Amino acid sequence: MNLPVSLHPKSLRYLAAVAQLGSVQAAAREVAISASAIDRQILLLEEELGVPLFERLPRGMRLTAAGELLMALSQRWKSDLNRALSDIKQLQGVSHGQLRLLVMDSHVNGFLPAFVHAVGQAHPGVSLEVDVGSPDDAVRRLADGSVDVAVAFNLRAQRELHLLWSAELPLGCAVAAGHPLGQLPAPGLKDVAQWPLAVQSRALSIRRYLERRHGWLLHEARPPVVTNSLQLVKLLVVSGTHVALTSEFDMGPEILAGTVRFVPLRDRNLQPQTVGVAISASRPLPRMARIVAELLTAQVAGWLAAVRATGS
Repeated sequence: MNLPVSLHPKSLRYLAAVAQLGSVQAAAREVAISASAIDRQILLLEEELGVPLFERLPRGMRLTAAGELLMALSQRWKSDLNRALSDIKQLQGVSHGQLRLLVMDSHVNGFLPAFVHAVGQAHPGVSLEVDVGSPDDAVRRLADGSVDVAVAFNLRAQRELHLLWSAELPLGCAVAAGHPLGQLPAPGLKDVAQWPLAVQSRALSIRRYLERRHGWLLHEARPPVVTNSLQLVKLLVVSGTHVALTSEFDMGPEILAGTVRFVPLRDRNLQPQTVGVAISASRPLPRMARIVAELLTAQVAGWLAAVRATGS
């Protein structure tokens, strides 16, 4: 959505342009105004605030800590203005809007393509902006307003975060179809330790959980392959050379395709993960974004139900 220039303070627009492009001259070309006018606005801001907003370097300009704060203000201003304009369009009976969505890497070849298609069919005037991140990114970016909705693992309702939907994900072992581990009547972690493991790196919450509660497994099992690539974990599991401790949500596409079986583990002390759809508790969504968020929730819940029906 194009923002009306008159509604975005020019001093913040100029500061953002210089920060993004690295020089006053480049910013002047971008916003189609003289370099002297931009420089004058920035100097005026610095004089009023009593702090420098940029470091003047031989090869350009770089934000100071104070400049970073104003840059964040500019981004929040644009975000709030987008919401207001979306609501104004809907008051006019125009079904336009924007949804900025954050998902996990494993969702990209899971429910996400069907959701994008569903939005295009039901709400062709809605634009989607989709970023891939971590659960920590989800909490931070919902709080700062840079995304509207997040689908992530192990989110908890808190003052800044409102859960639209969540479901428990029992920890289990993903194995190739026909793998001997899948034939055991009640496998546990001791059984998993007999096979080569494909283990997620510490950047992922499931690895931190395993280290905290079941660290012995990573030492007693055969030497594992450690990676931050879920796709590599999946390929190793499908090949039958490795098994992986994960959730049925992560392995959903392969379960639906019949190439992977998800084996629930029977150990008494295993704690489930969760998957949830969350929004900011302090920033209300525009009407159209709320409608699309509800469609997303239904899509995620339906996809998990389909995976479980296939796996059972």
